Amino acid sequence: MGRLLNVRWIAAALAVLVLAGVCVELGRWQLHRLDDRKARNDVTRANLAAPPAPIDQIVGAQGLVGDQHAWRTAVVTGRYDASQQIVLRYRNVDDRPGFEIVTPLILSNGKAVLVDRGFLARQGAELAPGHIPAVPTGEVSITGRLRRSERGGSTNGGTPDNGTARLINGPDFAKALGLNLYDGYLTVDKQEPANDPDFGAFPGPEIDDGPHFFYALQWFFFALLAIGGLVYFSRQDSRGDTSSSDDEPAAATAEEDKPEEARAGAPD
Repeated sequence: MGRLLNVRWIAAALAVLVLAGVCVELGRWQLHRLDDRKARNDVTRANLAAPPAPIDQIVGAQGLVGDQHAWRTAVVTGRYDASQQIVLRYRNVDDRPGFEIVTPLILSNGKAVLVDRGFLARQGAELAPGHIPAVPTGEVSITGRLRRSERGGSTNGGTPDNGTARLINGPDFAKALGLNLYDGYLTVDKQEPANDPDFGAFPGPEIDDGPHFFYALQWFFFALLAIGGLVYFSRQDSRGDTSSSDDEPAAATAEEDKPEEARAGAPD
């Protein structure tokens, strides 16, 4: 029986040690995420401070808007293709649900860039915006912030369907619209002629360290808690075994100290 208990104790101790190790690794993972976020924040601050520049000067000939370009101010000039306008559903700005309107802008070099013209707050329970501001005709000059294509894992939310989509994805839009699109999009800051006032402005980026440091502390605390519990219960078991072993000789000694008559029982 004692051997069985020892095996169970060893198995439980190993399980606790594995659990503690997992907690430590999760804590380290959160610290790595913190480092990544700080590096991304540095890039964002630098991009926000950079002067406006033509889009090709920023992203190069490949037309790929990467994380290193996020929030750079780009300048483009072209004509909107109103026939290919897409309504973005299930969007939120400042905790307000609504829609965003994305329209391709055809540039003089034959390429096109997706332009997020603005946000329209949802009215009541409407499933589509009741009114979409008209697309400006003629040549338009836009100054806006570059954003990389949105991706939703295995979902197809970036593929327009019947004039709507859930994500803004350059390659998926290019296939559906038949345009040579940049891989990324532009949010409007300034536009000539001016953007419609019905559109709401976009918020800026969140530049903070996030909750990763405190999440890491929590995981490290869980690891310490598991190790502390293992040490505590092992000491308790050790004390229990010692008490049991001490009681047995005492009982045996007491039995030996009894008079022979008492040990043998009362005479017949």
